[in-house]
Amino acid sequence: MDSESKELESATRRNFLRLASAGGFTAAMVAGAAGTLWSAPAAAQTASEERDKQKAAEHVMTIATAYVLGASRSYPLMQLDLKENIQNTSNGKIYVKLAPGGQLGVGGALVQKVQAGTIQGAQHSLANFAPFASAVDLINLPYFCGSNQRFTNLVHSDAWKKEVHPKVEASGFKSLFYVVIDPRVVAVRKGGAGAVMAPDDLKGVKFRVPGSKMLQQYYRMVGANPTPVAWGETPSAIKQGVADALDPAVGALYTFGFKDILSHVTFTQAVPDSQVYSINLEWFNALPSDLQDAVEFAGEITGQQNLAKVPGARAYAMAELRKSGVEFHSLTDDQLGAWKEAGGYQRSEWDQFKTELAGSMDAFAKLEEAAGTRGRYYVHDA
Repeated sequence: MDSESKELESATRRNFLRLASAGGFTAAMVAGAAGTLWSAPAAAQTASEERDKQKAAEHVMTIATAYVLGASRSYPLMQLDLKENIQNTSNGKIYVKLAPGGQLGVGGALVQKVQAGTIQGAQHSLANFAPFASAVDLINLPYFCGSNQRFTNLVHSDAWKKEVHPKVEASGFKSLFYVVIDPRVVAVRKGGAGAVMAPDDLKGVKFRVPGSKMLQQYYRMVGANPTPVAWGETPSAIKQGVADALDPAVGALYTFGFKDILSHVTFTQAVPDSQVYSINLEWFNALPSDLQDAVEFAGEITGQQNLAKVPGARAYAMAELRKSGVEFHSLTDDQLGAWKEAGGYQRSEWDQFKTELAGSMDAFAKLEEAAGTRGRYYVHDA
């Protein structure tokens, strides 16, 4: 790094710390995302603008996430976009204070804080949402809505809003919008089994799984040896061979630093690696009707921006992973058919989950039709 680059980096760090220590963490993050932290006057102007916006607002809305703002380049969570959209659609009456990077917790801890009203909103996975609103766990049924398009069809459908949203709201939440990341993949460690193209290739493979019973059952059905490992321990487990493979989306593999320990990634399209922005329902219902409309419209705008960003984010993550020697594999229709036949949701082993989560087989049939019916929105699939 040359002296000029070092000087810019030092100034950026210094201005970030100055803003954050003065109580303007959101302003510091906004300035950083805008690329103005290298300039003290520009950073100070951003901080002043943020203070003015918060002072003029009638409501302050804290939205927490587990991800740093820059993660959207490979993992399109749209934090800054949502902040801007809510502030603009509400004509400045709602100021959004961001809490990124896990500063208020991650996963289930964020869901609990939204439910308790400690914060007004949060981004988290649907898997972490499921213990609080079990119906959303339907998305983990293999090949039910694994592709981006089927997932998008489903969560925007009248059937989902009718069958699932009332159960979500009964737990004290409002789903603002669902975030498309990409389907989960099969990612194999360096020195592992090699490319996985068919279920037979997973025979004896120690496959890292989260706590989801459905994912554990699926990987057993397709021949792997499911190995539950906490997310924070997963990189070391993959490095040490405690687990041979794992299944986050490509963007997550890059964002969480797996690029130097993987060899092959296969797009099996079984289950979406999906997220949601949830809001405390009591807080939302207490807003004037015009501001409720503004928040909902902001969610719709940001959701469409997310769909447009998916292929670019994937391409960036793949390009970075390829630099470390990772090879990518797509499946033909016949190859995908073998995976669906071995573990897909049409099998009777999944009937118990369908009735428990949807309420009845009839209700599930409506959701199945919705997943297969192209709705208003298009999204790119790998």
